[in-house]
Amino acid sequence: MNENSLAIRKFSALANPTRFLALADRVLPWLTVLTVVCFAIGLWLSFTTEGDYQQGETVRIMYVHVPSAWLSMMCYTVMAISALGTLVWRHPLADVSAKAAAPIGACFTFLALVTGSLWGKPMWGTWWVWDARLTSVFVLFLMYLGVIALNRAMEDPGRSARVSAVLVLVGFVNIPVIKFSVDWWNTLHQPASVFRLDGPTIDPEFLWPLISMAVAFTLLFFSLHIAAMRNEIWRRRVDSLRRQAARNAGRETLAP
Repeated sequence: MNENSLAIRKFSALANPTRFLALADRVLPWLTVLTVVCFAIGLWLSFTTEGDYQQGETVRIMYVHVPSAWLSMMCYTVMAISALGTLVWRHPLADVSAKAAAPIGACFTFLALVTGSLWGKPMWGTWWVWDARLTSVFVLFLMYLGVIALNRAMEDPGRSARVSAVLVLVGFVNIPVIKFSVDWWNTLHQPASVFRLDGPTIDPEFLWPLISMAVAFTLLFFSLHIAAMRNEIWRRRVDSLRRQAARNAGRETLAP
């Protein structure tokens, strides 16, 4: 058996919710500990570095704002991949993944908006401006809320999964708009300073705490996502048992 076939078999094995639950139970404790350790390191670096000569102590908001902004886009990307899994590959856990990721992504996006506003007030002299970057991130937050509302409004799980997947894929066009808005339009928001072809432009004194916090936030996302997927699987099983019990009770009532 070649390596591709083996990888496909392992991927297919995770389609079994019972196997995923067993894997989640093994991985989550270690992932949680690793997340706590990374946050401890990131927070220590964030509070022990000196303030910026222009921004002062407010530069420390960056260590929460930037990772939250990154995670807001990454989370929606995970949802888009899950949506493809629902519509194209019919993966049983794809809709579970997308549904579990939506509230987490909404929280990261809301945190990015709030911390950005707190950071923007002393830098720009205003809490909010309707420039391309801020507006597109606000649209992303509304899209998260729309997906969450749609998932809760539709009772049929299969139809809800398909409609939600289409909405997520349509909304994915906003992700490159967020990423490249500072390059396409004249905005107050600064351009990319970490992921650049010519290398980071941020001083290493601020870069390492930022990277540490970004790793910690990413691990936090995966921890929350796996836990939320596990809870969603159990919720669906409980709902299935309740519907089965209701049908059985209905048959007993109709029986002579």
